[in-house]
Amino acid sequence: MMALVDPSTVFPLAGYERLCFLKNVVRHPQVTVGDYTYYDDFESVENFQKNIRYLFDFTCDRLTIGKFCMIASGVEFIMNGANHLVDAVSSYPFAIFGGDWATAMDGKAYPVKGDTVIGNDVWLGYRASILPGVTIGHGAIIGSYSVVTRDISPYSIVGGNPGRIIRSRFKEETVAELLEIAWWDWPLEKITRYAGLLTGNVTDFLAAVRSDPT
Repeated sequence: MMALVDPSTVFPLAGYERLCFLKNVVRHPQVTVGDYTYYDDFESVENFQKNIRYLFDFTCDRLTIGKFCMIASGVEFIMNGANHLVDAVSSYPFAIFGGDWATAMDGKAYPVKGDTVIGNDVWLGYRASILPGVTIGHGAIIGSYSVVTRDISPYSIVGGNPGRIIRSRFKEETVAELLEIAWWDWPLEKITRYAGLLTGNVTDFLAAVRSDPT
């Protein structure tokens, strides 16, 4: 009989409360986190939500994080509330201070770059920063201290400021097959059966999947 890991567990490692299954900790209506995505913090898992910067209800943007992601301590998400005018004479937000400046933004709007979306099986390294409106594809790895300013393709390895794709983890045809398989959407029992192969060689994993009638 399988001993399945319960995704509703807050702290899945016995006696260790600095790593959590994140969906059980985040309490913000504009943030969605998938099963088994974990966050590990040097101090407290409550820091995760503090590190979602400039997320305001009036901007209506969302942060969506997939399943089976790995998020290291200090990762920051900069949301659309941080945006200022770029093409105007001044970027200063006069209108927010009211008074005689209250109408300064009439007929205008601050830039909005859309939702921030993190795919499934994504590893975000220590103190990486994700800027507004970015989509990070499934299986990507974002290196420590990277600043991600644009969309990242699936299974890419990214590093630097601004973050640049260093290389793909796998060949193009392998990436396409992995995306079609989408193992993170399998029933938990099947994921559990394949856990040893998921932590091994991609060739062996794909061969097993191809020969599996289920």
